[in-house]
Amino acid sequence: MVQRPRLTRTRLFAAIFLAAGAFVAAGAAAQSDEAGFPIEHETIRARCAACHLPDSDGRMSRISFERKTPEGWQGSLQRMISLNGVTLAPEEAREIVKYLSDQQGLAPEELRPGLFEVEKRMIDHRYLADTDVEFTCIQCHSMGRVITQRRTREEWELLMSTHRGYYPLADFQAFLRMGPTPDQPGPDGEPPDTRQPMERAVDHLSEVFPLHTPEWAAWSATMRPPRLEGTWVLSGHQPGRGALYGTVTMGGGGEQDAFVTRASYTFPANGETVTRRGRGLVYTGYQWRGRSFESDEADGAMREVMVVERDMNEISGRWFRGDYDEIGVDVRLTRLTGSPVVAGVHPRALQLGGGERELRIFGAGFADGVGPGDVDLGPGMTVNRVVSASSEEIVLNVTLAPDAVPGGRDVFVGGASLAGAVVVHDGIDRIQVLPRTGMARVGGIVFPKGYQQFEAVAFDDGPDGRPSSDDDLELGPVEVDWSLEEYAATFDDNDIDFVGSIDQRGLFVPAADGPNPDRDRNRNNVGDVWVVATLAQDDNGDRPLRARAHLVVTVPLYLLFDAGANVSTGASPDPAASPNGRGSRTPGANPGMGGSPK
Repeated sequence: MVQRPRLTRTRLFAAIFLAAGAFVAAGAAAQSDEAGFPIEHETIRARCAACHLPDSDGRMSRISFERKTPEGWQGSLQRMISLNGVTLAPEEAREIVKYLSDQQGLAPEELRPGLFEVEKRMIDHRYLADTDVEFTCIQCHSMGRVITQRRTREEWELLMSTHRGYYPLADFQAFLRMGPTPDQPGPDGEPPDTRQPMERAVDHLSEVFPLHTPEWAAWSATMRPPRLEGTWVLSGHQPGRGALYGTVTMGGGGEQDAFVTRASYTFPANGETVTRRGRGLVYTGYQWRGRSFESDEADGAMREVMVVERDMNEISGRWFRGDYDEIGVDVRLTRLTGSPVVAGVHPRALQLGGGERELRIFGAGFADGVGPGDVDLGPGMTVNRVVSASSEEIVLNVTLAPDAVPGGRDVFVGGASLAGAVVVHDGIDRIQVLPRTGMARVGGIVFPKGYQQFEAVAFDDGPDGRPSSDDDLELGPVEVDWSLEEYAATFDDNDIDFVGSIDQRGLFVPAADGPNPDRDRNRNNVGDVWVVATLAQDDNGDRPLRARAHLVVTVPLYLLFDAGANVSTGASPDPAASPNGRGSRTPGANPGMGGSPK
C-alpha cells in the first residue's frame, strides 16, 4: 500500500528553499530558453527591475515570458504589492495592467475556452485534454485560471516552485500525490506513467499552453484600438427575472480604449425598466472590462466582462454583481448601423388555441408607420393590427391558427430578422429546474453569504412525445411556485429546518454562518435540500407539473485567494487596494470558480 508522504519540518523547509530558487531566478537575468517579450513601459522598468532584471534585449525575468488576461496581470501586480512591498499609485497600476494585457495578453481564440473564469460563472467545468493534470490543478483553484495563461516551459516550472513557496501544503494536496508504481500496468496494458504529478503538469501545460502560438501571432498583428462609439441594441437574460431588451449608447471616455456608457432596458415579464451609467476599458483590442451603476454609485453596481467581436459589430458577455458574483446577466450587444435590429419577442412561446393575443417585438431602428404587412411572423400566425409602434418596440395583435405546426418561427420586421424568435407549441409537457445542482454558502455574520438563483424552464416534448429527445421545444422560463423539500441523506435528517429559504423568484437565501445553538450538537446551518418547482396546469385540470434540483448548502468561503477579482477599468477599481474585501468575493473554489493567484 502506498503511503502519503508526511509533512515534516525537513520537507517543508526543502519546499520553501526550492521555491526560493524561483525568486532568485526572478532577480537574475531574463530567461533565455525562448524568445520573450521586451518590456518598453518605463514605469514597469523603473518599479520592477529591482527584482526582474532586464537583459540586453530589454526582456525582464518572469514578466517577459508569460501572457495573461487583465485579471491575471492584476493578480500578479496585487501580489507584488501585498507580499513584496511594491508601492504604486492607482494610475500607475492601471497603466501597468493595461500595457501588459495589450502587449502580452491572449488572442480571442485562446481566451474563449476559459471565458467562464473571467465572467465569474459558477459552472462545473471539465478539462478533458488531461484529466490527471486537471485533478492536480483544481485542488486549489479552477482550471480556468490555468488555461487563461501562456508561458514558456521554464516559466511553468518556476510557477510550480512559486506555488510550493507560497503554499507549502500544495505539495501534499496536489503536487506530491504518488503516481503508479512500475509494477502497475497503465490503461490498455500500456506502460504506466510514473512521472510525478508536477512533472506531468509541466510537460502538458508547456506543450498545450506555450508562450508563442499562431493565434497570438495573428491577433497581435491585426490588433487595433476598438471603435465602439454609437448605439447598440441590448438583449439579455437574468435568471429569476427573465429576458431583457433595450439599448446601450457608448461615447469616448477621454483616453484610448476607454468608453462611457448609458444603458436603458426593460424586463417585459414584469415591465420593470432600468437605466445604468458606466465606464469601460478595452484590453488587448477586444476584452471589455467595465463597471456600471443605476441611480448612483451606491446603487446596483455591476461589473461588465464582455468580448468585442472582430468586426466590432457584436459584443457579448456577462454583467454581474461586484459583491455577489453569482448574481448576473448574460448580455449581447448588436451595433445599430442604420438598419433595424430585432432583439427579441415577448412572449416567446405561444400555445395553440386561445384566439387573439398580444405580441411585443423589441429592438431598435424600427421605421415610422409600421403596418401589419411589414411584419412576418411565419406560417400559421396572422398580424391583425399594430397596437402601437416606436423605434424600439412594436406591439401587435395576432392570431395563431389552430392548425399551426408547432416549432420555431423566424420573425421579420422590415429588413431585419431574428431566427427562432417565437416558438409555437401545443402545451407544456414538463418543466426543468436550472441549475440541476446548485450550491449556496451560509454567511452574513462573519463571512458573506453565497446565494443560489434557480429558474424553471418549460418544454414541449415535440412530435415524438418523448422527453429529452432531439425534437423537444424549449419554451423558456415560466412562473412557478417554489418550495423546499428534505433531501434525506442521514437518519432523522432535518436540514430543511436550518439551511435557509427560497423566495418566489427562485432565489435561495442561506441561513447565518456559525454554530447554531438551536441545532443538534450546535452544528452549522449546512445541509442538503431539494429545490422544488410546481407549475399548475389550470387549463385542463391536469395534475401540476413538478421538477426539482439538488441544493448543497455548505460552509462560507473561509479562504479567498482571488487577488485578480477586481480588474481595473476606467471606472477605477484600485489594483493597489486590498483584494479580499466584500467587493471582490468569489463564490467558491469548485471546478468552475474561485482560485488562488498565480
